[in-house]
Amino acid sequence: MHFRFLGNSGLKISELTYGNWLTHGSQVENDTATACVRAALDVGITTFDTADVYANTVAESVLGDALAGERRESLEIFTKVYWPTGPGGPNDTGLSRKHIRESIDGSLRRLRTDYVDLYQAHRYDHETPLEETMQAFADVVRQGKALYIGVSEWTADQIRAGHALAKDLGVQLVSNQPQYSALWRVIEPEVVPTSRELGVSQVVWSPIAQGVLTGKYKPGAPLPEGSRATDDKGGAKMIARFMRDEVLERVQGLQPIADELGLTMAQLSIAWVLSNDNVAAAIIGASRPEQVHDNAKAAGVTLPAEVLTRIDEVLGDVVVSDPSETAKASPAQRLV
Repeated sequence: MHFRFLGNSGLKISELTYGNWLTHGSQVENDTATACVRAALDVGITTFDTADVYANTVAESVLGDALAGERRESLEIFTKVYWPTGPGGPNDTGLSRKHIRESIDGSLRRLRTDYVDLYQAHRYDHETPLEETMQAFADVVRQGKALYIGVSEWTADQIRAGHALAKDLGVQLVSNQPQYSALWRVIEPEVVPTSRELGVSQVVWSPIAQGVLTGKYKPGAPLPEGSRATDDKGGAKMIARFMRDEVLERVQGLQPIADELGLTMAQLSIAWVLSNDNVAAAIIGASRPEQVHDNAKAAGVTLPAEVLTRIDEVLGDVVVSDPSETAKASPAQRLV
């Protein structure tokens, strides 16, 4: 496993980070989820990402149980706050001081730890003053409940404003967690340049586009049984944007490149994400331990410039790179 600094902090994280969105507490049984976490540890992954909203808090509990007994100092544990949790009351969501204070305590209890290494704003809250949110995050850091703070799916302007407030408050905003893959590049025009300037890293999710970049979905063919595209608990909805024949046909064109490099399509896609020097880590998920072992082989792979150019040429105009897509990730109003 290889390690990278998280933003301009002194914290190093594994460049492959294990995430349990859409799996723990929902798609797979707890025993399998635990086996996947053990597999992540076996391949040298030390960084684990979750969120209170995943499976309505259950995913945090599953991860906490799976990591029980591990040396806490050897792990980096990330979680997030924003989306509705619990019974869905009016203050069970958002980035108000009240919700952040109550959410961090719940997350620590479920994760069975005294602190998280990174506490992230899961989206931008348009209904709470940014000053209130950043003050609440600063208090969490000062209380020793989190070491660093980060955000997820914030625009370049939002990151700049949040970073300035954090700096004034004496805390470090070191990361952004966006969707990023060879098919979804909306952070490249604005978010990445701003982040580089500010010393903020990307910890990216969906590096294989919810499985589309593995090449297992064939244009015009039936969906593989048990795949993300058949999941009615959220997976199918998330993958829908990529399930067009024109996209799937282009993806099939990446297979010869992967074959030449001795990589699987998934490994090629993860290595592509890690070729961006503003990316500190690519989050991988798994429903089976063998998927973790397979994806881990992407760590440390360097793709030559000519390979990156060929990938661009193969994917062509199916790549989404409009920076305005980032703003759409944060609802104008809270969901409850």
